[in-house]
Amino acid sequence: MEATHRNVDSLEKARRGGLSLRFTERQFLLAVVDLTILNGALLLMLSLWPESVFSRLLDRFPWYMILLSGLWLIISGFFNVYDLAKAASAVHSIWAAGTSVLITLTIYIFIPYLTPVLPNRRTQIVVFFLTALLGVTLWRFIYATVFTQPSFRHRALVVGAGWSGRTLVEAIQETASKTGNPYLGTGYELLGFVDDDPAKQGTDVGGVPVLGSGPDLIRLAREMNPDEIIIAITHSQRINPELFRSILACYEMGIPLTTMAMLYERMTGRVPVQHAGQDLSVLLPISRPSGFRFYLALRRIFDLLLAVPGLLLTLMLTPFVWLGNVLSDPGAVFYRQTRVGENCNTFEIIKFRSMVTNAEAETGAVWAQEDDPRITPVGRFLRRTRLDELPQFWNVLKGEMTLIGPRPERPEMVERLSEDIPFYGLRHAVKPGITGWAQVRYRYGASDEDAFVKLQYDLYYIKHLGPFVDFSVLIKTVQVILGMKGR
Repeated sequence: MEATHRNVDSLEKARRGGLSLRFTERQFLLAVVDLTILNGALLLMLSLWPESVFSRLLDRFPWYMILLSGLWLIISGFFNVYDLAKAASAVHSIWAAGTSVLITLTIYIFIPYLTPVLPNRRTQIVVFFLTALLGVTLWRFIYATVFTQPSFRHRALVVGAGWSGRTLVEAIQETASKTGNPYLGTGYELLGFVDDDPAKQGTDVGGVPVLGSGPDLIRLAREMNPDEIIIAITHSQRINPELFRSILACYEMGIPLTTMAMLYERMTGRVPVQHAGQDLSVLLPISRPSGFRFYLALRRIFDLLLAVPGLLLTLMLTPFVWLGNVLSDPGAVFYRQTRVGENCNTFEIIKFRSMVTNAEAETGAVWAQEDDPRITPVGRFLRRTRLDELPQFWNVLKGEMTLIGPRPERPEMVERLSEDIPFYGLRHAVKPGITGWAQVRYRYGASDEDAFVKLQYDLYYIKHLGPFVDFSVLIKTVQVILGMKGR
């Protein structure tokens, strides 16, 4: 009886309809309105100049706008302004967006030549700051209070209430854990499951009811009018033929289809390795853009341009690191260790030594733990600021590593993890990096479970390797360094 009431409630809730917004559409909407308000405030400031000056400034407005927009996208990345789970919280969103506005505009007005020359009067600056700050924070309040309402949620039916479906529910709830309602941040509202297993009928998965079996899918789609149907079946080639025909019929009715793997990637920035089955498209980039090889060449040039100043900085810091080691734990300044790189080739990585000499003499290769007693006082500072990684620019210069990529692991660890974690070896398809997607998106790995999660991030990076994801890693890396969040 209780399950029946849940099903009826789901049907009634679904009939309300509304303007649904998908995960990526919400991020796009937030960014477009933010940038419109900021550039509108800039245009208002310019309009306060005398007409003869304003006309000249207007000719250069597109350049002013590009610089302001670029600064905003960089600064807002530090404060996670486009994290949907946090954007759904009015307090957090207003604080993060407001702080980003103040920092962006402060940097902007002090950039010479590329920004408007400010007059002696301060009225224009005050108008610029107040208009942008009030506009963006008001918009963020409106988004958090209005666009999280049921009318704007993206309602979906899920086919498959097994392991894959449960993982999807958990991912949605985890992504939006700070909003109270598990579906506010993502914008997704899961109406219910369809599953052929008789034992699942009338039950729920993570609070989402199982509404029926395969033959009920078309009826449920007509009654509930979902915005999307999500296929959450790991081995999709084993889908019941009748269920498969029902899924195609729903698509013919105009209902978009997506897979659990695709949605999981968008929400978490990870590849659901355990639910890939034998579908290579889940794990690998089946095709690359036409300019991909050109981008790799540009990345190599960028690596070389950064490696030289990186090594100069390493030389400048070496005497201080040596002195710190002498006072705390005498021994070598640098630490060398064999790691596995691209195509499973081994190389010798070099870092500033941060642990006591012969730290693994008795234990062998083990994970570093939080507050690890083997870490020296100087090493603790080096690890928190990631300065211990600086000497690896020598590996970058030699072509063994790149700036951004999966972190290289030791051969002993690789051998063991390859046996325990499916597809672990795929992370060696690209060059390892000094920093990476997994390093800025997840805590320090200290267990096999952490290694599995990091593999999911690494495979996402390999699959989506390009300027956008590399730029995101760079921004987050600076945030980690400034916040001393290394370990």
